[in-house]
Formats: sequence, structure tokens, C-alpha cells
Amino acid sequence: MSENKKYTYPKKLSIVRFFLDAEKVRKNPIPFHKKYFEKLGDTFSVRIGVTMHLILSRDNDVAQHILQKSHKNYYKSRLQTVYLSKYVGKGLLTSDGNFWLKQRRLIQPAFHKQKMNQLVDNMNHIIDSELNGLFEEKPVDIFPVMSQLAYTVVAKSLFHLSISEEKLKRIKFIIDEVQNFLIKEIRLPHKAWWFSLSGQVEKHLQLSLENNNIIQEIIEERVSLNEQTNDLLQMLLDTRYEGTGEGMSVTQLIDEIKILFTAGYETTANALTFTLYLLAKYPEIQEKVWKEIEVIEKETEDVLEQLQKMIYINAVLNESMRLYPPAWITDRQNIIDDVIGSYHIKKGTLIGVSFYELHRNPKYWSNPDEFNPERFLGDQKKHSMQYFYPFGAGPRMCIGSGFAIYELGLTLFKIIKRYEVKPISGEVQFNPLVTLKPVGVEVLFSKR
Repeated sequence: MSENKKYTYPKKLSIVRFFLDAEKVRKNPIPFHKKYFEKLGDTFSVRIGVTMHLILSRDNDVAQHILQKSHKNYYKSRLQTVYLSKYVGKGLLTSDGNFWLKQRRLIQPAFHKQKMNQLVDNMNHIIDSELNGLFEEKPVDIFPVMSQLAYTVVAKSLFHLSISEEKLKRIKFIIDEVQNFLIKEIRLPHKAWWFSLSGQVEKHLQLSLENNNIIQEIIEERVSLNEQTNDLLQMLLDTRYEGTGEGMSVTQLIDEIKILFTAGYETTANALTFTLYLLAKYPEIQEKVWKEIEVIEKETEDVLEQLQKMIYINAVLNESMRLYPPAWITDRQNIIDDVIGSYHIKKGTLIGVSFYELHRNPKYWSNPDEFNPERFLGDQKKHSMQYFYPFGAGPRMCIGSGFAIYELGLTLFKIIKRYEVKPISGEVQFNPLVTLKPVGVEVLFSKR
């Protein structure tokens, strides 16, 4: 598009309104997004300065355009490529262009379904072990419990027996510390000078470096043993670049492992927490899950076969992630001028898609705020899947989605088999950070 051609954008949010709401939006943007969508339509824009535009959408056509149909023209925003990569390195989550494509092609085979099937027995034992310490007959804040479970599953699926409990705890501490600080950097850009001057940036960069060193020790120990181990680290060590036949450098391997940690456990913990809350709130749906578990256990003891038979459980998990998508928003920036529907947008426009709002958009969902797993069963499922983004979409869809689905299904299966989950909390509270994090969600686990 030529420079003198007029650009057109969706209905604009007043810049005055934008700045008046800015401080509250930083704390929790979701109520404001909902208000703006209801007032301005499913896609609106904000003009910053003379030429810079932001677009926020809950429209499926916009999501499809930037994530699938024209994905090559849309790169990740600075949130991932600059802020996040500063601490977790240059891996799949934080890279773009040819480098991203090269890494995706390299790593994809390690996450093939057949490879994931090899990890199931180990995953099954880890979940059993983590659930043995579950508090019974007393209120439990379930997010910390699910967070520890999900972290242990990722860590021991990555490293199997190659990691001590001390190193395990230290990696988790560093990941949590760095993520919490990252949120402050993103939400309080006007304090960047203070974060730098006070040494907070340097402190967290040093923590990230310490994490690198721990992971490097684990890799070097594995390589020196020269033994085949059934875990994700071994699968990544065995990958080879097309053409050269070489494996990843240790530095690149560290970056990819840090990404798997960062992206792999909190989203799963979020999904499990929200699902258990919803099952506690809707005992009739929980009873259907329990009935399916009884039927499955009578049919087979094989864990893989049990996973394949979890039809209703998967519908429950999908409906939970529809209402509370762990990765609740995504953003992209166009690298060339583009046309989306009737809008002609300039290169460098930042476009955000709120999966939280898209998943509740009445244009696509009837009674959108209602918890109804039937949406993901039978004929309804085909319709629902068109507007459902629990793991993103397109070529950049989460590479670990298969791993997450196995972990979610197995964990829910084991909890509902053992316990009746009863509600303690009122309405669920959450904090929309990089992921949609549940806050103070309490339930009671009563032995069946």
C-alpha cells in the first residue's frame, strides 16, 4: 500500500478514555475490555500519537487472519521478542521469522503423538505421587497444589531421574521470581528507570543466568553418561537440523528448555484449578465425570487406552478452557501494510486478540457465560471448535498441546476417581497476567 493511501481503522476508543482508565486496566484489563467491546463492537482501535494504532478484537475473522491465513505477515510483539526473551532466551516462544521456522521444524518431531505416548507411564506415576499428599476434608487453596503438580510433571518429564529435588525447587523459584518481575516491567513501563537504577533488572538477569547454569549442568551430565533415557531432554538431544544433521548447541537447548518450563506448567495449573472449581460448583457435571471414569476403568487398565476413552472428561476440560483460557490473550504486529476485512492497516500496527472475550462472544456461543460441556460433544463440537483457542492457532500453535492434554486428562481422572470435590469459595477470582491466573480458589476434597 502506498504511503499516501488512506488507512482505515475500526471504531476508535477515545485516547482520553484510554488514559483515564490506564491505571485500572494495568491491574485487571478484562472488565474494561468487555465494556469497550460492548460499546464499540467486536473490534476497536486506539490511536497513540500521530500514526501509531492499537487494535483489540474478539472477532474470529481477525483471529484467523493474523494467526492462520496471513500469519507470515504478522510477528510477535515486543512483549515476547524483547521483554520475555531477555530472561528466557531465544526459543520458540520468543522468536520469529526464519529462525523460528528452523527451530519449529527441528523440535516438532519430539512432540509428535507417538513420542508423547512414550512419556505417559512416567507422567502417570508422577501425578500419582503428587496427589498422595493432597489434604482431605479441609479447605484447600488449589492453585498452589496444582502449580506444584504441573511443575513436577514438566520437570520430571524433561529430566526424568537426572535432577535433584534441590535443583528442582531452585529452578521453580527462579522461574516464578522472574515471571513476577516481568509482569511489573510490562505493566509499569514508566518505572523502567527505577527498576534499572535500583538493581532489580540486574538481579533478575543474574537469576536467569543461574537458571542457565543449572540446566547446563544437567545437560552436560546427561551427555557424559551417554545413555538413552526416556524423557524430553533425550528427545531434544536427539533432534537434528535438516541439511546439516547437527543437533542444537547447548545454549540453544537451554533456551528451549527454559521456554518449556515457562510456558508448560503455569498454564496447566491454571486450567486444572478452574476445572476443579467448576466441577465443585456443578456437582451434576462432576457426577457425569465420575460415571465415565467408572466405565473406563471397567473397560481397560491401559493408561493410553483410558486417555483415548475420556470423551466427557475432554469436553469438561475444553469447556473450562473456553470460559477461562489459560493463555487469555495474544498479540501480533504486521510487518507489511495489510487489509483485514474492510480495514486498511499500516505496517507496525499492534493487534491483540482476547481469547477470553472471543470465547464468550454471543455471536459464536449461546448462553456464553454458562458452563456447558455439551458444547464439545457430538454435533455441537464441530461448531464449537471453530471458535476455540485454548492453545492458540496456526503454525505457532503451542507445541506442547498434546503433552498438556494428556496431563490434564490424567490428573482430572485421578482426582475425581478418589475424591468428591466440594465448593468453598464463592465466585472465582483471577489475575490476568501473562496467563489467566486463579486467585484464592478453595475447594474441599472428600474421600469417595
